[in-house]
Order: sequence, then C-alpha cells, then structure tokens
Amino acid sequence: MQGLIRSIKSNAILYISGLLAVISCFFVHPDKAYFGYINFRVLAILFCLMLIVAALGHIGTFDILTNKLLTRVRSYRGISLLLSLLAFFLSMFLTNDVSLVTLVPFAIMVLAPFGENRKLMFTLIIMTVAANLGSMLTPIGNPQNLYLYDHYKVPIADFLMLMLPYSALALASVVILTFVLVRGSAELPHSGRGEQTRLSAVRLIIYFVLFVLNILTVVGFVHYLISLAVTVTVMLIMDRKAFRKADYNLLLTFIFFFVLIGNIGRIDVITNALSGLVTKYPVPAAVLSSQIISNVPAAMLLSAFTDDGKSLIIGTNLGGLGTLIASMASLITYRFHAAFAKEQADRAEGKKENYLLHFTVINVIVLVILFALYLILSRG
Repeated sequence: MQGLIRSIKSNAILYISGLLAVISCFFVHPDKAYFGYINFRVLAILFCLMLIVAALGHIGTFDILTNKLLTRVRSYRGISLLLSLLAFFLSMFLTNDVSLVTLVPFAIMVLAPFGENRKLMFTLIIMTVAANLGSMLTPIGNPQNLYLYDHYKVPIADFLMLMLPYSALALASVVILTFVLVRGSAELPHSGRGEQTRLSAVRLIIYFVLFVLNILTVVGFVHYLISLAVTVTVMLIMDRKAFRKADYNLLLTFIFFFVLIGNIGRIDVITNALSGLVTKYPVPAAVLSSQIISNVPAAMLLSAFTDDGKSLIIGTNLGGLGTLIASMASLITYRFHAAFAKEQADRAEGKKENYLLHFTVINVIVLVILFALYLILSRG
C-alpha cells in the first residue's frame, strides 16, 4: 500500500490523467474513433529522442560537455542562463519537446552534483518557460504552430512578424527570471572529474545521424515510421540499455491525455460552449482552453469555430504558459525533475521543493505579462 502511495505521489500527473481519461469514457463510449485520438507520430518521435539521449549519456557525451561548459561558464547563474537561452533558441527550430528532451537531462547532470536543488528547480522551470516561448516564433517551433500555419495558410513573413513582439518580450522575461530566481554569482567548485572519458567517434556519429533523422521527421521530411524503425533497430544493435532509460510513464501520460482530449471534443455541451466563446473572444478562449486541454488540442478544436487564425496562433502560444498541462512539453521537464527529486528523497539529500507550485506561479506571471502586451497591441 505504501508503495502505491509513493508511486501516486511521484507520478501524480500520470494517475490523474489516467483517471480523467477513464471518466471521459463514460461520457463517450469507446469506439473506432478512439484510434484517431492518439498522435502516434508525436509518441514515436519522443520515444526515439529518449533513446538517443540515453545512448549519448552512456558513451559519456554529457560528462565531456559538462567539463567543457564549466571551463567557460563557471557561475551557477551563468550556466542557468546559458541553458535557458539554448532552450529558447533551439526550440524555434527543434520544437519545444525536442529541446527539453535534449537539454533537461543535461542540465540535471551539470547542476545536480553541486547540491543547489532549489536553484536547479528554478533553472528547469525557466528552461521550460524558455522552450515554450521560444518555440512560438516559428511555424515549426511547436505542433500547434505547424497545424495552424498549414490550416490557415498564413504567409511565413506574416507569421514571424505576428509573433516577433511576443518573442522579444519573452526573451527579456527569461533573462530577468534567471537573474531574479537563480541568485548568487559565486563560481561553482570544480567537479573533480577530468576529461578521462573518451567518446566513441563511431557511436557519436551514428547517434548524431539518428538525431538529425528525427529532426527531419519533426519538420515533415521523413515519415515517423521510418525514423522509428531505424532508431529502434540501431539501438537494439548499439545500446539495448537505452530502452531501460526511456520514460514510459511520460508516454503513457500522453496517451491518457490524447484519449481525454478526444472525448472532450465529442461532448456537445463543451464544444457548443467553446463555439460561442471563441467567436467573440478568440485569444482569451485559446488561452483558457489551453489551460485545460493543452494548447495543441486547443488549436485543433477551436480552429473549427473561427476563421481568425492569427488570434488562435497568439492565443495558443501564450496559452502554453500557466498550468502544467497547458503545454505537453512541460510534462517532460516535470517527469525528469520528479525522477531527480525521488532519487534525492531516497538518499535523504536536500530539502524537498514544491515544483508544481513554483512552476504555476512563474508561468502565470509570465502569461499575465505577455497577455498585457496582447491587450496593448490589439488596441493600437
């Protein structure tokens, strides 16, 4: 019983999403349409990237990068800012999901040994905010942008100019958050690890090729089944231990949310209410809907009720801030931090921090700031 309680505490989002998905099935009985709920492409890409990141860790890639990083940026705040800026800019081209899957494990590996768990928590939260905000500038930055860009046939120049003011303010917010929350500029102590690990050039090249293959899948040049088959086959040959590192709870959480969101879209009372709201207030409707069902399904659902694509682009991008499920990419960081926090608790190391509370407060503050900018621009 105690084991179950611990499991629920450490995987709260998984159990909550599963419960809600089951409850929704009583309102929309299971049928063939359920198979259309699940975005297998997203799951496949996420799974492949988990395998690649795990394999890169096994050959010592992150250890060497850690040493390289610490020789150039020595303060905790400096590393935190660097990681957040990387998340911000990489997400414009690699998507917010990919950026966080790639950078969050690295951030934990770099910063965890120094025992500043509170600063690490804030760094991970800021990185998540940065990835969600950086991704809003480009059509390929996140799934909802890609969908809305294609659905409304928005010219690329118009898309960039539409989101540029929000991206500029978002960048400033990320920098300010880092300086306010990651306090102290004292230099980090040496880790004591020399660059003794020698990377296998062959493995590194193979994993890099796999990474590029999956990025090409993200932008639509390669079918996800091809990249899945290639990645799994290579990993079975090169590093079977990588499969143990994949976060299957996260993948299952995504599936539960897909079922929940799919069922919500088939409940007339909810869809009718959304129809009236989005017609009058498209941006607030997109922001609020994203808090409940996340911004990707919100974009898909609300696009059926309005021709105002630009408002949905703004609303669903700003709506990625707020609750943990406002952007599914945020679940990635949450799961990594939860695993880290559990490991610390098992070792009785450090003070337990309330990640969800801090995450929500920080996200709401940034959301209010960016929404205020929308109000100013919409009146101008």
